[in-house]
Amino acid sequence: MSLSDCKYGSNTKTDHSYSFHSLPMAENYGKRPVRTFFDFRHKNLPENVDVKWAPLLSLTNLRSISKVKVVSFLLGLTLTFLILASYILTWDKKGLLFTPSPYQLRHLAIPTSTAAADVTSEKNLIDMRLLVKIIGSKLEYTSRKMPDEKDIIGTDSHLFTAIPRQFLPGIKSPCWYEEFSSKLSTDLYKRNLFTLRSKSFKTVCDHLRTNFHQHLYHRDGKQFRLRCLPYFYIIGQPKCGTTDLFHRLLLHPEVKFNTMKEPHWWTRKRFGYIRFKDGFQESFPVEDYLDLFDLAAHNIQGRISGNSSGDHSTLQFITGEASASTMWDNQAWSYLHGDREEPEPPFLAQDFIHTVQPSAKIIIMLRDPVERLYSDYLYFKMANKSAEDFHQKVTESVQLFQSCLSERSLRSCVYNTSLSNAMPVRLNLGMYIVFLLDWLTVFQREQILVLRLEDYAANLKVTIKKVFDFLSVGPLSEQVEAALTKRPMSNTRRAADRNLGPMLPATRDLLREFHQPFNHKLASVLDNKAFFWSNS
Repeated sequence: MSLSDCKYGSNTKTDHSYSFHSLPMAENYGKRPVRTFFDFRHKNLPENVDVKWAPLLSLTNLRSISKVKVVSFLLGLTLTFLILASYILTWDKKGLLFTPSPYQLRHLAIPTSTAAADVTSEKNLIDMRLLVKIIGSKLEYTSRKMPDEKDIIGTDSHLFTAIPRQFLPGIKSPCWYEEFSSKLSTDLYKRNLFTLRSKSFKTVCDHLRTNFHQHLYHRDGKQFRLRCLPYFYIIGQPKCGTTDLFHRLLLHPEVKFNTMKEPHWWTRKRFGYIRFKDGFQESFPVEDYLDLFDLAAHNIQGRISGNSSGDHSTLQFITGEASASTMWDNQAWSYLHGDREEPEPPFLAQDFIHTVQPSAKIIIMLRDPVERLYSDYLYFKMANKSAEDFHQKVTESVQLFQSCLSERSLRSCVYNTSLSNAMPVRLNLGMYIVFLLDWLTVFQREQILVLRLEDYAANLKVTIKKVFDFLSVGPLSEQVEAALTKRPMSNTRRAADRNLGPMLPATRDLLREFHQPFNHKLASVLDNKAFFWSNS
């Protein structure tokens, strides 16, 4: 996962506006003495000593001071007062001193230090059991209703004008002919926004433009270019092996003509966002997204034009992408329509993908959500990472999620952008079942392949064959199969992060208990007990 995705740095987590430490907790709120910035009590004197303060300036001394010094003193005093006043006003507006989080934290007895973690009181068990019971009850909700197609199309008419409703028969990938009216001297890729942010794709475009005219189709005095959408989408989750899977798939001769793993177009770039913390930048048009699959389109068209032998093997080339944000990230809606008071996004990424491409193949790679969260925490570059810091951040995130559940539905909390930004770790990304159920309201079960990273790591050959069978691609030669299995793992943990060691046992126990109802529901829906992750 390159996570151009996400909130940390290149995927740098958005700095949450409310620090857990600055929030008044239920047990201490109103009881803690307030310390001001100015405390004139002498720290080294006994409290019963009567200190007599001499006048700072006697009348005689005052007369001896020049008027210039008096004026300077008064001006300095005034300036100091104005600066302090401005700070106080700023704090009041930003809520740094006195304003609680939008999700007022409620006390939850969770050990927050290594020492406290060794002692598990009965109250701790009761509190966590109560939270787990609440989650379990709220997981039993009615599935979302897919929006009407006309409403989906109405949100982006250009998208549904650029992509036809029918694709060419006889070609495995979803492709069609688009009339080419530009001059051949025109540099079609010069303004593609992906080339500005990807050197590798820019290199591909440099190659494509050299013989672009050779891949045009001529009919009735007109010229047409072949356009394609992805045949398959690897949609998530982050830190679950999607990068490694995608690059191994590229070793297959029918999949090799794919250029970019994570365009994040369906979830972010088409709305004008690259990193949400950077704000709106520039919308990537659908034409720029389609350019990502021109290498495959050129190879398909080249074989069509020069195919006099009747060999249709090249028509089996398939296109694909692996944006790990596609499964879960629908935050763009809240940034674009923040004025609307809707508890859940009215449209999801899968609504648009299904509308343009109802037969798309969907691949999901998951792992134990406890391990996924720790890997996610270690992946992003930040100062002072440690197992103790991770434990504190997990505790804060559980508190915030619990507080949201007291006011909203579970699905609303999972998709809530404000809550997501406030949580110091991405706890919601491990609530797989909520996202999967929403994808199952749009796509048929047989169109979605759900894998476990644990199985992928333990038996790569078997898992990869399952993926190839799902994509209906031909068998590999012994040489290609050997290269595929021997390829080093992609996107592994950095040495510095490995040196931090595992998470604390208390953190693992807390997260395992928290995720238990989500995993139980997931295993039930998939009819596979391995998704309990009970033996991880």
